[in-house]
Amino acid sequence: MRRLLAATLDGLEARPVDVEATFTKGLPAFGIVGLAGSSIQESKERVKSALLTNGFSFPPLRITVNLSPSDLGKSGSHFDLAIALAIALQEESAELGETYVFGELGLDGKIKDTRSIFPILLSLKNSGLVERAIVPKESLERLSLIPGIAYRGVETLSEAIALCKGEVAGVGIEAAPIEGEEIRVDGESYYLCREYPEDFADVKGQEVAKRAALVAAAGMHNLLMEGSPGCGKSMIAKRLRHILPPMSLEEILRLNQYALLGGEEPSFRPLRPYRSPHHSASKPSIFGGGCHFQKTLLLDKKLCYKLSQCASIAFRQR
Repeated sequence: MRRLLAATLDGLEARPVDVEATFTKGLPAFGIVGLAGSSIQESKERVKSALLTNGFSFPPLRITVNLSPSDLGKSGSHFDLAIALAIALQEESAELGETYVFGELGLDGKIKDTRSIFPILLSLKNSGLVERAIVPKESLERLSLIPGIAYRGVETLSEAIALCKGEVAGVGIEAAPIEGEEIRVDGESYYLCREYPEDFADVKGQEVAKRAALVAAAGMHNLLMEGSPGCGKSMIAKRLRHILPPMSLEEILRLNQYALLGGEEPSFRPLRPYRSPHHSASKPSIFGGGCHFQKTLLLDKKLCYKLSQCASIAFRQR
C-alpha cells in the first residue's frame, strides 16, 4: 500500500489527510472512498487521463484510493496530484515521508494551482504540521510568502514522479522575507511597519482621548469613545492600528489565512487590520452568508475577536 500526505480545510483550519492506494484482485475498477466530495470524485477522470498520457499502464486490478480519516468530509481538486502519485508509485520503493503533496491535474498531466493550496499551507504552517511540500511550479512565487517550508515545484506529472524517485531535484525557492522591521524580544521575532499614512499628529487637541487610545493599544484593551459628531472619534480610531504592538509571525500568518478565506488577496505586511462597521450593523451584514464556515464564524466569539486582531472600538454619539 502506498501512502502520501495531503490536507483539506475543515471550517477555517486545515486537517492532514492520508492518501492511501491499493491494487487488489477483482474486476478492474477505480474507486475513491473516505467522504470525498464531488470535486474529488471527478478527479478520477483527470487522474486516469494524466497517468495514461504520461506512459502509465493501468493493471487489470481493482484500484482503491482511501482518504483518511474517513469521517472527515473532503473537497477540492488539489488532491489530484497526491492520488496520481499514490497510484503511479505503487510498485516503487520511493518514500516521501512527511512531505505534503498538492496540485490539480490537467488531462495532459500538467499540474495547476488551486485557490485552496495557499490557505491550507498557511494553516498547516501555523499549526507546525508542515516542513516540506510538493506544489505546482506556478504556485511557488505566492507560496514563498509562507516562511519555514521547503518547497519543490513541478510542472507535469512526469516531473513529479521523477522527483519522488529522486531522479530530478525539482524547482525550489527561498522564503520571501516579511516586509517591515524585525524586532527580537526574548528570542521571538516581531515585525513592525514604520509607515504612518494616518498619524496622531493630525489630531488637534483631544489629549485625554489620545491618552486613552495609547493605553488601549498598549494593553490590547477595548475602548469606548463618546462625543458629538465631528469631535475626532473616528479620526483617532483610524490611527489606532498604527500604534498597536508589533505583530509576531504567527499573527501575520493567521491574519492572512483569514483574509484568503474571505476572498481577499494576502499581504504579509505587519499591519493590523481596521474595520469600520456602522454601529447598527448586524452579524450577518458583517460576515455575510453562503460560505461553509459562516455558522462557525457567528458562534465562535473568540474567533470573531481574532479576525479583528486589534482593539475593538465602540462609538456613542450624543
